[in-house]
Amino acid sequence: MESSPPLPAPSERWAIFLDLDGTLVGIAATPQAVQIEPELLALLERLRQCCGGALAVVSGRALADIDRLLTPLRLPAAGLHGRERRRADGTLLDSGGPEAIIAPLRPLLAAYVEARPGLLLEDKGGSLALHYRLAPTYAASVCRLARRLAGEERLLRVIFGRKVVEFQPRGSDKGAAIAAFLAEPPFAGRRPVYAGDDATDEDGFAVVNRLGGLSIKVLNGERRAPASAAQFQLRSVTALHRWLAAIDRALAPALLPTREGTAALDDAFS
Repeated sequence: MESSPPLPAPSERWAIFLDLDGTLVGIAATPQAVQIEPELLALLERLRQCCGGALAVVSGRALADIDRLLTPLRLPAAGLHGRERRRADGTLLDSGGPEAIIAPLRPLLAAYVEARPGLLLEDKGGSLALHYRLAPTYAASVCRLARRLAGEERLLRVIFGRKVVEFQPRGSDKGAAIAAFLAEPPFAGRRPVYAGDDATDEDGFAVVNRLGGLSIKVLNGERRAPASAAQFQLRSVTALHRWLAAIDRALAPALLPTREGTAALDDAFS
């Protein structure tokens, strides 16, 4: 894994895919505590224009939650690790999945959480996320439970993230979502770039690498880079913001030739 991902030449055509929590925004104590600054929203809108609309968020959050955080932006996005997806034209796709896989887990996990103060069960509809950030002493117990449940149900996918374990039906992942975007306008024919921060992003890194793109891991203060398929690394969310701003400066001259145009765009998000 190298450091310092490169910048595009003005003539390059990139398709940018970004994870949300731990990548675009820092990890908060709870998912509901996350907020996005207007300056970041303005930067994302500028990048979207620079890339001809080929910018998408690929997240474990549900689409509705992604939209809530990114208001007033409404970007192409994949939610629930690719289980639901909104194309650039606004078309919504949902891979569905047997509700019978998730439904029995709700009361089981709710009882498990109720007996262990500090754990948080997040019901996303199509998946369930068991957070132990506020109760790290339960980490081993949570992971044992997740592995046991996965062993009992072959159609259940368990995703181990940063102090969270997520349960969802098999059949989708972030890599498949990125590949689907790249088969459609305005993403088709562009070089894919994906930034993410944890194990849930490895499928995305693998697809982008296979297609000759750039994969970037955000380390978030980890002392050394964990094993990852990502080609490049950035130390923090702030470092990613700086790199995205540099991409904006590299690509913007052909699109926004005047400072006035950029200022007007920023004002819309202030």
